[in-house]
Amino acid sequence: MTQPGGGVRILYFAWLRERVGTGEEVITLPEGVATVGALTEWLRGRGPNYAHAFASKVVRCAVNQDFATAEAEVAAGDEVAFFPPVTGG
Repeated sequence: MTQPGGGVRILYFAWLRERVGTGEEVITLPEGVATVGALTEWLRGRGPNYAHAFASKVVRCAVNQDFATAEAEVAAGDEVAFFPPVTGG
C-alpha cells in the first residue's frame, strides 16, 4: 500500500466522491498535517466541494485499510479512505 514518491493516496467513496468530484487523488502532506483530523481540516480548506463533503460529522475513515479515528497518524506512503457509515442487515 505504500505510495510511490511518498505521497498519500486518498480515496473517496459514495456521496463523498460525488461532492469532491473525484474518487481518488495523491497528495503530498502539508507541513503540520500528521493525523486524520488534521488532514480532514486541511481538505475542508481546499474549496467548497471539499468543505461540503466534509461538513458532515458522519464521515468515516480508514488508514491502510484499518478503521481510524481523527487521532490516527497519517504519514507519507499511507492510503487514506473516506466513506459514509455503512450498515448491514
